[in-house]
Amino acid sequence: MSAYMSVVGVVFLFYMLQFGYGQYTQNNSIVDIFWGLGFVIAVWFALFYNHAFGLSSLLTTLLVTLWGIRLFYHIFKRNHGRPEDFRYVNFRKKWGHSWVKTKAFFQVYMLQMFMLLVIVSAPVNIILNNHTGWSLYTIIGLLVWCLGYYFEVKADQQLRRFKSDASNKGKILTTGLYKYSRHPNYFGEATMWWGIYIIGLDSGGLWYIISPLTITVLLRYFSGVPLLEKHYENNRAYQKYAEKTSIFIPWFPKK
Repeated sequence: MSAYMSVVGVVFLFYMLQFGYGQYTQNNSIVDIFWGLGFVIAVWFALFYNHAFGLSSLLTTLLVTLWGIRLFYHIFKRNHGRPEDFRYVNFRKKWGHSWVKTKAFFQVYMLQMFMLLVIVSAPVNIILNNHTGWSLYTIIGLLVWCLGYYFEVKADQQLRRFKSDASNKGKILTTGLYKYSRHPNYFGEATMWWGIYIIGLDSGGLWYIISPLTITVLLRYFSGVPLLEKHYENNRAYQKYAEKTSIFIPWFPKK
């Protein structure tokens, strides 16, 4: 069995366990919690299966692990004990009771597994398959990844601290990184995958640009930013904030 098919088998088993638990609890939000952890499992399995212990492979494994475990912990802490996310509730209503399990299996769990294995982790695969050392691409990619990691972690911390203060209920966070971007955490997420893509350029993975492009487009135009923007579309304070603040890429606010 090839290394890639072995990774597919391990990740498929991981998603089957998620699917079973999600149907048992009637809460498909579990798939969001384990999104980052799926990458960690895949990259470590591939690292040892391929004996890919080159410098760039080890660095990439470390970066994916830092990102994945932090994201897993962040979403777990945020979602634990809460009801199913409104997106999956709406899916249930749309699918109808008799099709919930079948639709959830393919449109939620298998679709996310496909994104993980084929699209997003494409640069990771090529790095682990080429065993390259460090280069200028490695250094630039690492710096870009660190910038993205800073934005995602810092933005999540600022938002969590803001929401934990009862006096801020009903208010909009407009300071810190949120002064320069309405969604700095999503910007950070996309930037990290651009960093990993750049590291992979030394392995000849130019066409793997599909990975960071897909993440960026999804976050900016489909799954991330638009959902939150729609949530606040009738909030006058947010709309006033939106008039002068960049929606995604951080920039100085308008006067």
